[in-house]
Amino acid sequence: MTDVAAPPTTRERVVDAAVRLTSEVGWSQVTMAKLADEVGVSRQTVYNEIGTKPGLAEAMILRELDRFLGVVSLAFDEHPDDLVQAIRVASRTVLEHATGNPLLHAVVSATHGADTELLPLLTTHAESLLVVAKDVIAERIAPYRLGLDAPRLHAAIDMVVRLVLSHVMQPSGPPDATADDIAWIAQRVLR
Repeated sequence: MTDVAAPPTTRERVVDAAVRLTSEVGWSQVTMAKLADEVGVSRQTVYNEIGTKPGLAEAMILRELDRFLGVVSLAFDEHPDDLVQAIRVASRTVLEHATGNPLLHAVVSATHGADTELLPLLTTHAESLLVVAKDVIAERIAPYRLGLDAPRLHAAIDMVVRLVLSHVMQPSGPPDATADDIAWIAQRVLR
């Protein structure tokens, strides 16, 4: 018996179309009417599913975050006895996914033009993104029994998440080398 994936919901189809349009023509050109045409629904249906355009932006970013956190979880699953290796693999995989991510590319490349409305969701207004990412990492680190008190563990998680996000936004080297550096720093901090 094979598992058949459920067809995408209207909301998922709208978010997919928004990502595609943002990547192709830029966020400023994405309208609820264009999304309705792309998905084959009414404009009111788009509003009912998504709400406002800022709500759509957040939905796109959170969906991409969920995909990134999925690869992070896999890295921790593959290395249940070696936290530093889990961090290395998670960092490398996130950075590799970021390299080919059309939405992320559209957001970051827009900084060179006028279409920068999405950028704050990944930088100065990234609170919800950071909270979600840090919560997932805290949950995944718990089984490693590090012996750190809560404030130190929180600081270590915050450091790793922010460091990876920084390299997602502005890579300074290839994913492998950057992941090795992040793992080295994490190892020093988690001693």
